[in-house]
Amino acid sequence: MDLKLKQCFIAVDDHDKALAFYRDVLGMEVRNDVGFENMRWVTVGSPLQPDVEIVLEPPGASPDASPADREAMARLLAKGMLRGVIFTTTDCEALCERVQDAGYDLLQEPTDQPYGVRDCAFRDPAGNMLRFIQRND
Repeated sequence: MDLKLKQCFIAVDDHDKALAFYRDVLGMEVRNDVGFENMRWVTVGSPLQPDVEIVLEPPGASPDASPADREAMARLLAKGMLRGVIFTTTDCEALCERVQDAGYDLLQEPTDQPYGVRDCAFRDPAGNMLRFIQRND
């Protein structure tokens, strides 16, 4: 069976701030920007991975989510309790410097990990934790 990742989802509370980070700081391309019933979904992706997309969606965007569920998701997002994604890079220090220079919250300086990577971590504008790893080859 052939199986590949196509999309993953990250909850954001402000699409314009998210775009300033994912597009302008990280260099991702915008692949789709859709509004529907007072909601907005923006799809971004790395030019190096045309088959993989990150959907930036409102917290609790599922049509089955109750108003209470949406409110709970928004509270968790505001606390930074929702998970983000892990990216790879060929230069962890340069990426860390670029994100810091843009004014985003550093959670972890570039650090050599015992499992064979050097990584750093940031919060995106919505509070999601993102890790950036560089393989130690």
